[in-house]
Amino acid sequence: MYSPEEIIAITIEKGIGKVRKPLQEKLILGFIGGAMISLGYLAYIRVISSIVADWGSFASLIGAMVFPIGLIVILLGGGELVTGNMMTVAASWFDRKISLTDLIANILTIACANFVGAVFVAYLFGHVAGLTSSGVFLEETLTLAQAKISAEPLQAFVSGIGCNWFVGLALWLCYGAKDSFGKYMGTWFPVMTFVAIGFQHSVANIFLISAAIFEGGATWFQFLTNFIPVFLGNIVGGSFLVAGLYYLAYKPKH
Repeated sequence: MYSPEEIIAITIEKGIGKVRKPLQEKLILGFIGGAMISLGYLAYIRVISSIVADWGSFASLIGAMVFPIGLIVILLGGGELVTGNMMTVAASWFDRKISLTDLIANILTIACANFVGAVFVAYLFGHVAGLTSSGVFLEETLTLAQAKISAEPLQAFVSGIGCNWFVGLALWLCYGAKDSFGKYMGTWFPVMTFVAIGFQHSVANIFLISAAIFEGGATWFQFLTNFIPVFLGNIVGGSFLVAGLYYLAYKPKH
């Protein structure tokens, strides 16, 4: 592992690199990021749907063990995820290596590309291929979606904070590992934990709620009332509780 002081320096440099990527690259990698997180959630649904009635919360743990594959692919194979950028790019902003305009533009650009990737997976694989549109898989998709959209705005906001605290930590540990195995483990455990707890991830929710919409189990208005507070909570969790606190701890003279 790199030292924490080295990790914050690595994070700052990665954030600068993310801002400087050409728009086409951002859009392509953002699409991949949204799709990969969605495929991880699709795997979660496919794994737990037939056992959740009998196994209860243990089934959710099994699903949580599958979900991290999406972020692992993004971090090691290539992809841009807005919740990760909320931590990485924010660290560069705290260090005054980029402007606030750069930060906001990156977050909005990647969020839009993630949205397209997530809806693409929900429609093509969930609805057209039928992986979330019938039987216990449809039932679990609608149950999970209703649980997300039924949360009060404050609950959704706070849940979003908790989620991206863990996602930011996953990136922190991944950046700190010097070999592939360390990166796998550093990513896997924090992501598994936030999923097992039930915290809300804005991009994962794009997939889940749009999948429910395509099956007539939710509306786009419900999607928006969930997405906005969760997205804002994700910003707080990743930008301030990870990037901000570690920056204060390990670069105090700045």
